[in-house]
Amino acid sequence: MNFPIPKNSLLKVLFFLLIAIVAIVGSFLLDDPVSKLVQASNHAHWKHKPVAEVLSRYGDWPELMVLGGIGFLVAWRLRNVRWQRMILAAMIASTLAGMTVNLSRLTTGRTRPRAVAEQGWYGPKNGEKWLIGEADFNSFPSGHTATAFGFAGVFLFAAPECGLLAIVVASAVAISRILLGAHHPSDVITAATVALGIAWLVCEFLGRRGRVDFGDRG
Repeated sequence: MNFPIPKNSLLKVLFFLLIAIVAIVGSFLLDDPVSKLVQASNHAHWKHKPVAEVLSRYGDWPELMVLGGIGFLVAWRLRNVRWQRMILAAMIASTLAGMTVNLSRLTTGRTRPRAVAEQGWYGPKNGEKWLIGEADFNSFPSGHTATAFGFAGVFLFAAPECGLLAIVVASAVAISRILLGAHHPSDVITAATVALGIAWLVCEFLGRRGRVDFGDRG
């Protein structure tokens, strides 16, 4: 079985990895100032923000799967095979990105900005207490961001004319998580980077097998 990345894409992969490393490392420099800025704008509290809450609520994996399912049915009804395949690829990428991030964040033990506990990285266990599944200690990386960018990333690579709008929406979901005190900037930037990498791999894998069209954009 051939590896899904063709040899002529090696430079692209290396370039992406370089940008990803720089983005992820640099994102940690934003955590403290952004957290202070958001809290200062809310008078030292994490207040409810209706728009951010809507974006956060409807930008998660279950809602994206419903949206994808509806989109697939519309494309099927219109007999648009290209869009059927892209939507299915987006759903696959979103699921894989979400699984990857959610499995990893169960072990990091990083506190959410709004958590009552002292900010830090506690790992999967703190003393005698297991933190796996404890929401306040599952901040890094962001699951919402991963699923949103995994979904949007496929369109960015396969249909850039629509993908840019999808990335804007995914970015809004990521920002909403920061504004609600659910994640640090490094949480969402890391998740977005991982998700875009997974979306690209899905597109490359399916594209080489004729399942995602990178040629004629019409």
